[in-house]
Amino acid sequence: MAGTIEVLVAGGQANPGPPLGPELGPTPVDVQAVVQEINDETDAFDGMEVPITIEYEDDGSFEIEVGVPPTSELVKDEAGFSSGSGEPHENFVADMSVEQLKKVAEQKSTDLLSYDVKNAAKEVSGTCMTLGVTIDGEDARTFKERVDAGEYDDVLVDDASA
Repeated sequence: MAGTIEVLVAGGQANPGPPLGPELGPTPVDVQAVVQEINDETDAFDGMEVPITIEYEDDGSFEIEVGVPPTSELVKDEAGFSSGSGEPHENFVADMSVEQLKKVAEQKSTDLLSYDVKNAAKEVSGTCMTLGVTIDGEDARTFKERVDAGEYDDVLVDDASA
């Protein structure tokens, strides 16, 4: 690679101004094409700070690698709170729907060990438990048991893998 640039951008809101423009200006890449691809790939993170790595060649070709914010930040953003509970098993700070949990699991799927959305949702529910977030009004541990029992298969199981 001719070079690598690492920046933080607001998901889906990158533009040719700082911090991207000054970094990309001296390179042979089409700045607008880079900005468009970044926005397409980060749209799901709507406004959250997302780490981006751009690797470019002398011929103007480039590859973009999009990092994923921590699961706890995705949960906080989706559930609408800023700080987790100091006593997460006793004092709950927010409640998420299964659909919201699925959205976070899909956003985080590339960084999780799970091979499907159902198991990714169980991993995210573990983060919910440590933050003091309930899922459909229930403790995250209860949610995991219900997922294992198949109660949420209609929401969490992809039709293609069912």
